[in-house]
Amino acid sequence: MAEKKSFLNWVGFTGEDDSSNQPSSVDRIRELEAQIADLKSRRDITGLTKEEFEILATETAMSMIKSAQARESKAQAAASRLVSETTRATKEELEAADAKARSILSGAESRGRKYIQTAEAEADERIAQAEAEAESLMESKKREISTLATAARREGERIITEATTEVSGYRQWLAGVISEAERLYRIQKQSLDAAESAIQQSRNRLDGAFSRLEELQKSVLDNLNADDTLINPGPLKISSRRTQPALDAPRKSVKKTTKKAAKKAPAKKSAAKKSAKR
Repeated sequence: MAEKKSFLNWVGFTGEDDSSNQPSSVDRIRELEAQIADLKSRRDITGLTKEEFEILATETAMSMIKSAQARESKAQAAASRLVSETTRATKEELEAADAKARSILSGAESRGRKYIQTAEAEADERIAQAEAEAESLMESKKREISTLATAARREGERIITEATTEVSGYRQWLAGVISEAERLYRIQKQSLDAAESAIQQSRNRLDGAFSRLEELQKSVLDNLNADDTLINPGPLKISSRRTQPALDAPRKSVKKTTKKAAKKAPAKKSAAKKSAKR
């Protein structure tokens, strides 16, 4: 743990608390590009010493890690903001739909009661009028009294039937409004579920990227000695494949491949000698 802290202090990493005071990842990458261009203008990058090349590679890796952490924090902030905005919009729409449904229901009920009261009042008036006329003309006009009473009853029944029909129509319309509100609620719920699944997928992708970055940092730390130098694995050993049988192919192509292998073998040997000298 102490070795990791010394390595992080050596490369200039002070933790996430001081990240606000440090320049952004884009500025750091531009600064590294300017330093590389300066080194190229002074001399070739292949002529760098081992320590200079290690410092350049370590700073580049740390700048990539910092930029990935900044992108992750931005993505998490955007995801939380999207969830809050979606929840707020859904809540407002549900409240508006509920208020609208309640207002429509109250208006329909008031109109239905008004029509029923009007119909009952008219029926009562006509029945009372018919009864009064029947009583006054009972002795002289029994037939007229019976006819007027029958007509009055039929008229009252017709008015009551019309009022009942209107009330049932308003009830059906109100049921349609309620079903439409339920459909809108289901649509909003489905959209919210889709947004939550998309946010979960983005979180999983960010977790995978961060784990890969942690593995990269671990591999960099594992390749360092206690004195913050690279571990020398020694010269590379390349197994020869000359003793293996050749593949079934035309003779011309076999000759070309053997010539290319013969040309590559001395180059690999010279590279191994150079690494051993270093």
